[in-house]
Amino acid sequence: MAFYDPIADKVKQLTPAELKKLADTKLADLVQQEVPRARKRVLELEQRYPSAGVRERAQRIIDEKKHVASMTGGVFGAFGLLGLPADLTVMAWLQLTLLVDVATLYKVNLKSERARNELLDLYGYTTGVGPVQRSGPRVLGKVAEVLLKKGGLQTLGRAMPFVAAPVTAYLNNQHVQKVGDHAVRFYEGFDKAHAKTKAASRKAS
Repeated sequence: MAFYDPIADKVKQLTPAELKKLADTKLADLVQQEVPRARKRVLELEQRYPSAGVRERAQRIIDEKKHVASMTGGVFGAFGLLGLPADLTVMAWLQLTLLVDVATLYKVNLKSERARNELLDLYGYTTGVGPVQRSGPRVLGKVAEVLLKKGGLQTLGRAMPFVAAPVTAYLNNQHVQKVGDHAVRFYEGFDKAHAKTKAASRKAS
């Protein structure tokens, strides 16, 4: 049985009011909210695939987020430009949860402010929005606005809903894979550095 991310159910149940609340939430607050959920998701993944390596588990996390991103693009893309703000808000949130999941998989301590700041820096880099404000209101909404401005032809394509739905689903899927790949490369470096530190500590003792 494939790994199932419960975030898919949450996305399906989002109301307009909940989307607005999500867009108004600070990125740092969203990270803290997702940490305990990420631990549960990663624990389930590890139990379901006990013999899988970390890289394989990371790809399974990415694949499930891609499934949710495709579903989101298909739903909101069907509304053309009217669905664009909602799609971008959910995508911005989905990418953040992906980074939290991957960081958790690589045993990063997100209780640490430094680790959370590194994750948010990575988020700004991987999404293409650059440095992000961490403490101000409507941070996630601002990220969605930046993504909208960077949309170009992708944005224009949404003016034709019947074409836009499958195209948006595909683009969302591709973008999540890109974000996931960046996260894996980043945290694999962290993981290797952590392993070297542990090895040095054993030798010293």
